Amino acid sequence: MTDLLLGQVIRFDGDPFRDGPGAARPLSQGAVAIENGRIAAVGEAAALRARYPRARVHDHGQKLISAGFVDAHVHYPQTAIIASWGKRLIDWLNSYTFPEEMRFSDPAYAQEIANRYLDLVLARGTTTVSTYATIHPASVDAIFTAAQSRGMRLFAGKTCMDRNAPEGLRDTAGSAYDDSKRLLEKWHGVDRLSYVITPRFSPTSTPEQLHALGQLWREYPDCLMQTHLSEQTDEIAWVRSLFPQSRDYLDTYEAQGLLREGAVYGHAIHLTDRERARLVEAGASLVHCPTSNTFIGSGLFDMGLATRLRVGLATDTGGGSNFSMLRTMAAAYEVAQLRGQSLHPSQLWWLATQGSARALHAEDRIGNIAPGMEADLVVIDLASTPAIEQATRRAGDLWQELFPTIMMGDDRAVAEVWVNGRRLPT
Repeated sequence: MTDLLLGQVIRFDGDPFRDGPGAARPLSQGAVAIENGRIAAVGEAAALRARYPRARVHDHGQKLISAGFVDAHVHYPQTAIIASWGKRLIDWLNSYTFPEEMRFSDPAYAQEIANRYLDLVLARGTTTVSTYATIHPASVDAIFTAAQSRGMRLFAGKTCMDRNAPEGLRDTAGSAYDDSKRLLEKWHGVDRLSYVITPRFSPTSTPEQLHALGQLWREYPDCLMQTHLSEQTDEIAWVRSLFPQSRDYLDTYEAQGLLREGAVYGHAIHLTDRERARLVEAGASLVHCPTSNTFIGSGLFDMGLATRLRVGLATDTGGGSNFSMLRTMAAAYEVAQLRGQSLHPSQLWWLATQGSARALHAEDRIGNIAPGMEADLVVIDLASTPAIEQATRRAGDLWQELFPTIMMGDDRAVAEVWVNGRRLPT
């Protein structure tokens, strides 16, 4: 059976950071046809109605039909501690993160939080995430099992730490390699699931552990590798003291085989000129986490890097203060303004969809509306609250109509979510 969604449609034929706003191709009276979990066609509503006369029609009027949001950097185990008060990064880890992650030694608790987290983000239109688990293999099993039951495309990996963490959260170089390999072989490529090799960050991994994970990545080069880079200045000073032989923070990864295409670095705020050049040369991805960076006082990401690198967008649950990619887009706009960079609505929407998919090397499957793509969609009500509705009445085009929802929208704007061609219950 063909499902035919009618409404305004937003899709991308290019990258608005490199090609300008014209890279986005909105359709004011558009339609999306879905068959067997994939997008069969996209075009004008009248033409697709004629092409699919027996389709099951879902008429959304002036609502916006978009690819589902892609959240490229999260810590699902931090779901329960989101919006905890008042700490810098290192204090945040010791006061909130590590005590909570200790609880994931209990597989039942891991499964409870995994299900809760995915329900929260799906309700906000996010259909794919790339998440860190904890050191416990059961935490990886929990999130993959929860995603599999929902038909979601999901990226995840066991977080590896062998120093500067509580005893109950430390593994070893050997066990990190062994656990990660076992989990990778169990889950990677199953249904819509992808394993990601995941050292937390250099301060919590010895050079030996980073080397072991670099070796694993060489053995399984089609996986991604995710970690953190240059989030806060005191973190960078800590890295310098732990790795006196390294040229800079990035070099702690590069020296161990953890820098190449497929590397996904969260934050990347305080980069040296050498680091910027090497990231571009290696074809690495960066993920901007604006609500997290302002909430714990990390700094302001340079969105100019999006013209040279794959850059995605993320909530960074739970250092980030919201589960919503709409709120994250708003924060990205505000951070860019503080750097004198004014982001167009098409660029913000790209970051939350196709940009994040590109950062995860999944742009051929998710993050856009085009024939053959997996049918992960979100329908956005552009008049979801009185404040937003009165602003949209003044709009002269889709971008003016969409921008108030980016800046003021929340879960009330999410009218409908489709995952793998299946409409989720509202």
